[in-house]
Amino acid sequence: MNYQELIKPELLILIPVLYFVGMGIKKSAIKDNYIPFILGGIGVLLSGIYLFSLQDIIGLKAVASALFYAITQGILCAAASVYSNQLYKQSKELKESAEKDENKKD
Repeated sequence: MNYQELIKPELLILIPVLYFVGMGIKKSAIKDNYIPFILGGIGVLLSGIYLFSLQDIIGLKAVASALFYAITQGILCAAASVYSNQLYKQSKELKESAEKDENKKD
């Protein structure tokens, strides 16, 4: 699946931003299992700020639509960030595992 089909192109920048925020949070005392929820909240907040800054919100329907897009886009960006982090970690572990196997053969 291509994230560019789901996430608005102008919000793709949130993926690396949330990735680096997650790296910072990981170095704190916060437990790892809370990081995706925190990133989701930050993603929704940043998406909301961006989307609400672009639109003239007039009426309940416009507010509901903007909130929906902010929530879905923020969650998708956070999910892409966490997914990217997991891919990086697993590829690193795979490489280390392959190196250990190679050293055992010698």
